[in-house]
Amino acid sequence: MEEERLEMMLGSYGGKVSVLEWETESGAAEETMLLWGIQQPTVSKQNAFVSHSSLQLLLDACGHSLSILQSPSSLGKPGVTGAVMWDSGVVLGKFLEHAVDLGILVLQGKKVVELGSGCGLVGCIAALLGAQVILTDLPDRLRLLKKNVESNLRHGVRGSAAVKELTWGDDPDNDLIEPPPDYGTKIPLFLPNFKLWQC
Repeated sequence: MEEERLEMMLGSYGGKVSVLEWETESGAAEETMLLWGIQQPTVSKQNAFVSHSSLQLLLDACGHSLSILQSPSSLGKPGVTGAVMWDSGVVLGKFLEHAVDLGILVLQGKKVVELGSGCGLVGCIAALLGAQVILTDLPDRLRLLKKNVESNLRHGVRGSAAVKELTWGDDPDNDLIEPPPDYGTKIPLFLPNFKLWQC
């Protein structure tokens, strides 16, 4: 007997999605992504979770209240996107938290390299979940990134976090690629056999 599936429109994208029903532990991770997609407004509007005009984003993750500072004034500079939070970072961070809670993903003791860390939310969450994280960004973004890492990872951190300068296209420091990271973002730039988190 063929299962009947409930379909609905997905925000402003106009595509249909099937509502998920699950009996497995991976359901919460799927639900996180589905809820984010469904809540996208019907009129194209970016960043429903974060405000680029705010100086601070408050978010609960991994039993901690995180306070991520932003620099909205930097958005006026061409090519500067790492000075503020984006919805995708919030969704990825919460996805990691749920995946670890459900035992789908193990970050404890894993080496994670985040390229283009921006404000550092995803790297902070990965460190709270036990990963040994190296957060990287361009030289002019490091001050804000370091401040966010230091202020959010003072107590109760299961892993660790270090902030490093990295300009894409330059040869990476050896500690970024040796030993090879277990996980990371945008890593295929210099590691072809790699588990990818974020595009």
